[in-house]
Formats: sequence, structure tokens, C-alpha cells
Amino acid sequence: MWVYEKRLQYPVNITQTNAKLAQVIISQFGGPDGELAASQRYLSQRYTMPDGMTKGLLNDIGTEELAHIEIVCAIIYQLTKNLSVEEIKASGFDKYYVDHTLGIWPQAAGGIPFNACVFQVKGDPITDLTEDLAAEQKARSTYDNILRLISDPEICDPIRFLRQREIVHFQRFGEALVHVQEGLPKNVYAYNPAFDNKNRC
Repeated sequence: MWVYEKRLQYPVNITQTNAKLAQVIISQFGGPDGELAASQRYLSQRYTMPDGMTKGLLNDIGTEELAHIEIVCAIIYQLTKNLSVEEIKASGFDKYYVDHTLGIWPQAAGGIPFNACVFQVKGDPITDLTEDLAAEQKARSTYDNILRLISDPEICDPIRFLRQREIVHFQRFGEALVHVQEGLPKNVYAYNPAFDNKNRC
């Protein structure tokens, strides 16, 4: 299924630690609109897509999101590598440190642990693809917020790359939604023809 290249999709080379920024960026690992949720959403939804094109799209984007997890975690790791106890205390990273030391653990910026309830899998292609469109926009908004808080180009460059991929994914999901809806009668916004054609009163 995969050919795994042992390198990041986009290079991360951060030379200065910054635990405060790590606490913000970690939301794109384990937060409600982060890369972990995206990968699991798409890789789960793919099974009930109606054809090979949409199954393949969800599989492609879902596996790319796994690569994005690697990038986000590399950023967090490099921002927190070898922090002293004094730096940990001064940055407010002490609460995280107590539970995880300097390990990378999926949580939101507010400290809420990752929970699969942040994403949906309905088994209805229109519902799932509409969820996916929203998910990509929420992720893009989160990257926008992160970019407002940082100015270091070593951090901004990979974050901008990730943000751009959210825009591309949004476009691809839009194309997939149109593809799924092409077979529906005109002027129908959304319904499940497999269900409605069998269950009419």
C-alpha cells in the first residue's frame, strides 16, 4: 500500500527552542482540527465511498495527513529538545512536562487530549465529503492563527507548507463532492440515492 520515504515531506530545521510556541503548534497534532484527526477521518471514511476515484482520494489525502503528523511532531520536538528545567518552568511547559516529560503526545493547545469524537464518519458520501471540506477549512484557519503568533522563518516555512496543503485538499474534496453529486437529479442539494430510492413511502 505504501512506499515510505524516510524523510519529511517538508524539511524542519529549527535551531532555537521555544516551548511556548510548541504548546500552540501541538494543536495541529492532537487538537480537534489537527492532522491526527484528519488522517483517521479520511482513512476511515474511504471504505464507504461510492467508487474508486473517491476511495483513492480519501486514501491519498489520509496518508498525506500521516506525513503531516510527522512534520508537526518534528517541529514540536525541535522546539522542546533539551529544554532545561528552568526553561520549562519559565515557559509554562511544566504542566505538560509533568505528564509527558519531553515526549510528543496528542493534545490541543488548551491541553485537552485527543479524542476520536472530534471527527465523524457517517458512511454517506455527501455527508462525509462535506465534513471533509469543513475540516480542511478549520485546519487552514488554525494554521492561520499559528502564523499570526509566530515570526521565526524556521517555524513559519513548514507551517506555511502545511497550510497550503489544506487549501489543496479542500479543492480536491470539492471536486470529489461534485463527482459524487453528478448522478443526482438536477436541483437536488444532497440526499443518499441508495437509501431514498429504496425507502420511499
